[in-house]
Amino acid sequence: MSTGAGKIRVLVVDDSVVIRRIITDVVSADPEMEVAGYAANGQIALDLLEQVSPDVITLDIEMPVMDGLATLKAMRTRRCWVPVIMFSTLTERGAEATIDSLALGASDYVAKPTELGSYNAAHDRIREALIPKIKALCRKRSALQVETSSHSLPMLRRKRIGRRIDVVAIGCSTGGPNALAQVLPAIPREFPVPILIVQHMPPTFTRFLAQRLNSICPLSVEEAAGGELLAPGKMWIAPGGFHLSVAPAGNGPKLEITQGPPENSCRPSVDVLFRSVASAFGGHALAVVLTGMGQDGLRGCELLAEAGSQIMVQDEATSVVWGMPGFVAKAGLAEVILPISEIATSIAERATIFRPMTGFQPLKSRATQPPRALS
Repeated sequence: MSTGAGKIRVLVVDDSVVIRRIITDVVSADPEMEVAGYAANGQIALDLLEQVSPDVITLDIEMPVMDGLATLKAMRTRRCWVPVIMFSTLTERGAEATIDSLALGASDYVAKPTELGSYNAAHDRIREALIPKIKALCRKRSALQVETSSHSLPMLRRKRIGRRIDVVAIGCSTGGPNALAQVLPAIPREFPVPILIVQHMPPTFTRFLAQRLNSICPLSVEEAAGGELLAPGKMWIAPGGFHLSVAPAGNGPKLEITQGPPENSCRPSVDVLFRSVASAFGGHALAVVLTGMGQDGLRGCELLAEAGSQIMVQDEATSVVWGMPGFVAKAGLAEVILPISEIATSIAERATIFRPMTGFQPLKSRATQPPRALS
């Protein structure tokens, strides 16, 4: 374990010797990082925290003695807020546990590689998935600072709140599940338009996310299956591994899911959804870009802005990573930049202009409530 000044210090927690070795090799090979320590279970990791002072922790979910969820709970009880990236399996059990971990405050997750057949293949897969997430979460000392931090306020686009909103489209990635868990439960039951959501996640994970959100929201939240007719007060999440889009139909717009090529290395892609919404609804849409790494959604927002639709983004202070919303804001496409606590209020108010809701009450009183958990 090295002690290079200014490097991002990573604590590796996994009961698999092979996975520990791969993560150690991946981290050590990057000049901006070093391995602060490693542990085979959560109890050892808790004992090491003060000793090694990590900047980020990679945490396996399934371990003996103390598993990842119990470790994460213990960390938060101790008021340890170091960013945590969970390592999970691409199984139903792994997906559900990952959603649990995000609700407990994990920052992000990486799926363990399976059936790759060689150490080198697993090494490359973990490096590609893990390194950008570590740097984004530790942006203050990362080469990605240019992407995720702004030193001047972006120029806001001229407000266009004089048009009726017929659909709300939301895009998010890193930190998105908990952002959605704060925004969506505050959308009132009488909400007059459909809400379409792209959250970057693999198959199975999005189904469990939809189920958790559905349990805490006044409106129905479902994973899209394709073919659904858009209806007021319904929310659909793009299924992992599929793009979600809107297509015209004889009896109204309907949802389509496709397995076209990834865009921005993502499937589902926010750009695919936003592009289809711009085509189907023109200037009668509201796009919302929440926390996330990268710039997925930027091109779609350009098309929505050209069509005259409204665009809002989450602010930097409340974003886990200000990549996706930051790119849109710095491009001058956003009409408003809001903290997460104010986004539901603004969505509801904009959606009700020219379309009053029976029994609708302003949501401003909810803006000061603490974030809702996914559990």
